[in-house]
Amino acid sequence: MSVQIVIVIILTVIISIISTLAYSVRIVGIRTGRIAVSSAVFSIFALISRTANSIQGPVLSKKIENSIKVGNVESMLYIFRWILGFTTVATIIGALLMPTFIKVLEKAVQSFCVNRSIPKLLLHAFSKSGIEQFKSSVTKPKKENLAQLKCLKMIPKKVILLNTLAFSAVTVGSLSSLYAGCLNPELRTTCSNLSPVITGVATLLMVIFVDPYVSMLTDDVINGECTELQFKRCIIFVVEGLIIGTILAQLLLIPAARVISFIAKIL
Repeated sequence: MSVQIVIVIILTVIISIISTLAYSVRIVGIRTGRIAVSSAVFSIFALISRTANSIQGPVLSKKIENSIKVGNVESMLYIFRWILGFTTVATIIGALLMPTFIKVLEKAVQSFCVNRSIPKLLLHAFSKSGIEQFKSSVTKPKKENLAQLKCLKMIPKKVILLNTLAFSAVTVGSLSSLYAGCLNPELRTTCSNLSPVITGVATLLMVIFVDPYVSMLTDDVINGECTELQFKRCIIFVVEGLIIGTILAQLLLIPAARVISFIAKIL
């Protein structure tokens, strides 16, 4: 495995873990009563994810170009499978880290409310007391939380299913467009710009069905119309859907690439 692919996999793991941990923000917002501040503090981690994503794309594209030059395009499918596999592993890691991250983010929000400064928050995070607080926040996932997966009552099955499908499309979108470029080297620029064909469907599902429901449920908890336990149960199922979505992405990779390849040819 080349250095380029190792870099891509490392960046993929970082992006996937942060994407999974993003679902902790609403829980922290409910606990602290500061949803906006929780989102603002989490934006530090989101910035890391965006930076990793901006590096990942060019590195992977360079690998594809080199493979096309040497006539070894077939190996790219194997590489894409590995990337998707590590996405699944990283999503599972992110799910296991959620209890710890919730505590860390909760303390970060409280610290920010006192200092009202991101730079001071970052300095505190790397200070001796900040490191001690992080150590004390390390928490193993509770068996009770995992047991919530058996409780199917009052779970929005359609919303979770749509979220799973949307996440699988998001996961495979850019990779399928790059693989389509491998199948059609002469149209690889067109193919690389057609990833919205796949991710656009996911965006519609998220904007119309998933995000509004989770936002409404968040407000219901704050207004006392829903318990925090019910909300956490919903988030647990959503995160489980993310894991399943990354596995489903393996099945969608080739069909999605063929769809993009077809569209690129008829444009």
